Amino acid sequence: MSKADEPRVNSEIRSDSIRLVDQNGNMIGVVQVAEGLRMAEAAGLDLVEISPTAKPPVCKVLDYGKYKYEAQKKAHDARKKQKVIQIKEIKLRPTIDKHDLDIKIRNVLGFLDEGDKVRITLRFRGREMDHSEIGMKILEKVQEALKDQAKIENSPRIEGKQIVMLVGPK
Repeated sequence: MSKADEPRVNSEIRSDSIRLVDQNGNMIGVVQVAEGLRMAEAAGLDLVEISPTAKPPVCKVLDYGKYKYEAQKKAHDARKKQKVIQIKEIKLRPTIDKHDLDIKIRNVLGFLDEGDKVRITLRFRGREMDHSEIGMKILEKVQEALKDQAKIENSPRIEGKQIVMLVGPK
């Protein structure tokens, strides 16, 4: 946290009057900054500007070190909960057996349950490209199997000697 991001504390508060909240969360009302500083000092705590954009600014009597620690902890927990979406890839061939295709589809469903996107690539070799409709039929079977658990983000399209499709979790 840079100095500009931190709230103003005690003598840094630049307003004439403030809306004061005491250490118990009770609204005191609009008072002069000097009065707020005196109350904070009497309680052995700090006067912290919570909402600087309000008219007049809202200040609270609290322990600034504890306040800063809680804010850091909250930011850390928020970062921990973020999920980085990865793109996993499943490779198929036009001669794939039905059981092997079922296993690949099961793998795709596992990736989708973890929240990842999956690129399904069907690669052709040699003259297999002349029969690209076989590859399209295989990817249609995959789409049919995934229609309830996944959303098709990029429908099957031919890119050179392969057909590519991208699916994501619903």
